[in-house]
Amino acid sequence: MATLHDTLKDLTADVEDVVRLVADLDATAWQTPTPAPGWTVADQVAHLTFIFRLAKTAAADPQLFKNIAAAAADDFNGAVNAALAQFNTLPPAELLAAFQAEADDCVRALGAVPENQVVPWLVNPLPPVVLACAGVMELFGHGQDIADALGVRRVPTDRLRHLADFAFLTRDFGYQARGETPPDGPFRFELTAPSGGTWSIGPADATQIVTGAAHDFCLLVTRRRHPDDLALTAVGDDARHWLGIAQAYRGPAGEGRAPGQFKNLPE
Repeated sequence: MATLHDTLKDLTADVEDVVRLVADLDATAWQTPTPAPGWTVADQVAHLTFIFRLAKTAAADPQLFKNIAAAAADDFNGAVNAALAQFNTLPPAELLAAFQAEADDCVRALGAVPENQVVPWLVNPLPPVVLACAGVMELFGHGQDIADALGVRRVPTDRLRHLADFAFLTRDFGYQARGETPPDGPFRFELTAPSGGTWSIGPADATQIVTGAAHDFCLLVTRRRHPDDLALTAVGDDARHWLGIAQAYRGPAGEGRAPGQFKNLPE
């Protein structure tokens, strides 16, 4: 995993990419439905704004974060929906400004935490670099929803390495979401980076292996594309099963995406 400094630098670049997606949209376009059922472009940005505010609070004011998390423990989805209502009714310019401000504050707050310390999070405390990787995951997934809604193709970069590393750490989330028991043996991911290099993540002697393009892998673990539409190969029964349930976020899997749903988008 990269250093906290490098991860936060790439997190900032990913924020800027999402800003560019929506900066020139008019008020009508902000209400464009996205592939996430019931969510508009504004909802996607509102969710990201909430997530960055939450992560900022975890890093800068751990006790306040614990109070917020305790209040939402019985109905976290309700808390997320309440947060959407807090932000998604803002005029577009105000929502975009709030998103940028919360993201900037989050990066500064995480950067102030020593790398050998942890910050509280929703289930377990996390090192700041892991929480920053979670931010990369959120920006990639929700940014993809926005791009798909607008018919825009995003150019993948090697910043996706943070999401690939995060997916290795969160391999078991897909099993947990479905009440399945994760396998004991480790996985190995052998991915082709957007720049053409190879990323090898996991023990060299692992017998359960997933190979393919890193961009496709990230679309898989954020459930923004159906596995049938991705150039990924699995070796081993456990790895083949995992391709159908992979997710890099905790909680319900959601509806995912249908096979061929995006075949008419620009390549």
